[in-house]
Amino acid sequence: MLNEANDFKAESDVLYAVMQDLNDADFAEPTQFKGWTLNDVLEHLHMWNWAANESYVDEDNFVTFVERVMTETKGGSLKPFERKWIDGLAGRDLLETWRGFYTDMAARFEQVDPKMRLKWAGPSMSARSSISARLMETWAHGQEVFDHLGVVRADGDHIKSIAVLGTNTFGWTYATRGETPAGPMPYVRLTAPSGDIWEFGEPSDTEIVEGAASEFCQVVTQVRNIADTQLRVEGPGAIDWMSKAQCFAGGPETPPAPGTRFTKPRP
Repeated sequence: MLNEANDFKAESDVLYAVMQDLNDADFAEPTQFKGWTLNDVLEHLHMWNWAANESYVDEDNFVTFVERVMTETKGGSLKPFERKWIDGLAGRDLLETWRGFYTDMAARFEQVDPKMRLKWAGPSMSARSSISARLMETWAHGQEVFDHLGVVRADGDHIKSIAVLGTNTFGWTYATRGETPAGPMPYVRLTAPSGDIWEFGEPSDTEIVEGAASEFCQVVTQVRNIADTQLRVEGPGAIDWMSKAQCFAGGPETPPAPGTRFTKPRP
């Protein structure tokens, strides 16, 4: 049984709940993330959920899809391709389509061997890593939705998969920039939403990142600048990592500038 599939569904349900009472016009409003609308967020999540699912159920069709993506985008923005792929679906219809698909997908992945290798746009990954990546994407892009709607999200401990991904990609943060870290990963000590303590790396008093797990996840997914959190960051290695941490694939991305991503005051 793949428990991360349940975590993926739980986070998707949280995002659905905050949007379930919106009208079609609301989905056309821009967020703080690159001006993406709520429609843009949902079409992005839905298309890549579909792709991850297709990698499991029809590998050949998935490979054809990725080749099409690469050919049509030619290294540029994915957004025009995603809009073409969604074929005009928007608003509440898109919301319900996304929900129906992620619900079925989660049930399907729950039965998958966690170690099964699945193809992806980059290197292949385990089924556990695949569904954890979908959880991370849903949570990260959900942040711009919550921020736009002026709602503070109440996280659950299922975000641990994101924290694990954030620490596992310490080296990736540097590799994607053609850099080498000055030393090993700093010690990470996080307080989970439940109050539990999650620890990663070798204990250290000189190189440490400590604080709320939710804020750590916000930094590694680049939905908040480290300056906009209460995380305690000590040591040059930790400071450098948190200034550019990146837990997602692709080329190097720059975190948002301080003060540019925040929960809007509710009217």
